[in-house]
Amino acid sequence: LQKLIHLLQATDDPLIQEQALITLSNSAAFSVNQDIIRNLDGLSVIGGMLSDCVPKVKEKALNALNNLSMNIKNQEEIQVYIIQVCRIVESAPLNSDLQLAGLRLLTNMSVTSNYHHEMINSIPCFLYLLSEGTERTQIQVLKVLVNLSANPAMTRHLLRAQV
Repeated sequence: LQKLIHLLQATDDPLIQEQALITLSNSAAFSVNQDIIRNLDGLSVIGGMLSDCVPKVKEKALNALNNLSMNIKNQEEIQVYIIQVCRIVESAPLNSDLQLAGLRLLTNMSVTSNYHHEMINSIPCFLYLLSEGTERTQIQVLKVLVNLSANPAMTRHLLRAQV
């Protein structure tokens, strides 16, 4: 895991980055590895890949962070990327794998109400995706919206959102 993280930092080759991110994502499916990746500063390295201009690299980074977000301590570190993830979802091509990867991460990050306030400005986008997206996109957006709606503090924001 340490070598994969170092590889991500050392290369600019998108194909190598994608493969390293896929491997880290698969490794993060095991809870013991989630802690190891966090302790190796892997979350910030993977999060840094969200700024990459190659959509496939961003997508694979979102998938890795999604798997890593199943851990409360990891969520505390991943939350710094929520606004950036919301922007990625908003700017990604409609129904793209990149958009879906971002929505899956936002779904996990919205399971508890700890980070809902960081998604408020994206509610109009979520509602747009709900009306214009494919079934896959709609289902993923609904998961985010259901999580947000479970928080009474979000009621006003959800009801006042411009559709």
